[in-house]
Amino acid sequence: MSTQNRTLAVITARGGSKGVPRKNVLPLGGKPLIAWTIEAALGARRLARVIVSTDDEEIAEISRRHGAEVPFMRPAELATDTSHHPDVMIHAVNFMTEQQGESFDTVLCLQPTVPFRRAEHIDAGIEAFYASGAESLIAVKPQDYPPWWMFKLDGDRIRPAFEYKPGVNVFNLERQEFPRVYRPNGAIYVTWIASLLRDKRLVNPADCACVVMDIRDSLDIDTVADFAAGEALLSMHKQA
Repeated sequence: MSTQNRTLAVITARGGSKGVPRKNVLPLGGKPLIAWTIEAALGARRLARVIVSTDDEEIAEISRRHGAEVPFMRPAELATDTSHHPDVMIHAVNFMTEQQGESFDTVLCLQPTVPFRRAEHIDAGIEAFYASGAESLIAVKPQDYPPWWMFKLDGDRIRPAFEYKPGVNVFNLERQEFPRVYRPNGAIYVTWIASLLRDKRLVNPADCACVVMDIRDSLDIDTVADFAAGEALLSMHKQA
């Protein structure tokens, strides 16, 4: 099997959602939220299989209708508020290996809450991962608010949450004077299956590469306001 056919994509979509109930099936731009991620994955060139891991029959049906495979229903114990993504991914990998006899080198986790991640982002992430030789890779976006302007409370006084430079008053600095920093956007997680099974983690913080995505493409849907922001972005795109 060639390198471009060694990656299993797992779209993780449980039925429960406290912030926005039924979030993964609510419409964005006229189609269910999860459909955006399915279409992006199916359009990527570097994926061997695209499956959905869900505990919800409606999500499963919508996923199949949009072209994704749902080879199993996720166990209830892996679909709670406290369930961890590495456990969900290990379950999916083990099912594909043990029940379907499939073999993959790498696994890609896609969360349906990042709808504007496109096929080219996925391909770029996988290509960057292989080129990097790293244990894992995540997608990030530029962070425009300097973390050195974050504080914790000490009684009724503020104290820096992160030290910038000894003797430097951060209030005397403009945002542009700080180093550029990035934050995960939740769009792409890639790791070696051997590492996932061995270490039970998707991200190795000591050896993690990245692919940088635009802030607009990185919108993460978590609230009703995020859905409104998504609709606004789509409307702006149509008018451009």
